[in-house]
Amino acid sequence: MLTSATYLTYLTLSIAITVFVSQTLSRNGLAFLIEGFGGNIELAKSTNHLLVVGFYLINLGFVLLRMQTGVSIQHLEDLIVYQASGVGFVLLVLGIIHFLNMVLIHRFAKPRSRLHAHAAYREIQEARRRANELAAEEAAPSTP
Repeated sequence: MLTSATYLTYLTLSIAITVFVSQTLSRNGLAFLIEGFGGNIELAKSTNHLLVVGFYLINLGFVLLRMQTGVSIQHLEDLIVYQASGVGFVLLVLGIIHFLNMVLIHRFAKPRSRLHAHAAYREIQEARRRANELAAEEAAPSTP
């Protein structure tokens, strides 16, 4: 009985964490993509969406593969240890994927000289403002 509860708890926690991290990265990463693509908002939004889809596929596939265990969970202590190691491993993978995404965004962003750092900062702030406006427009209910 505890084994079924363990699997359900693991799935619930892992999916909730994956959705939360994905939404956070998508919302906050759009400004960096807009800046990295030279202000091309449509390209940045498309790339952001593709990154989200890939993120879900990789992480949820990993979560489902990670469920295999030959261990029979008989006691509450076993359940806690299994949950902690499972969710901890998922968090580690999420962090690694996030780090790799940031490295790729940095690598493919247009290079900027140090002389233009202040202008680049203003551009990033403007891109963030535009990204927040776009997110608000998409989140607002449409009127019939």
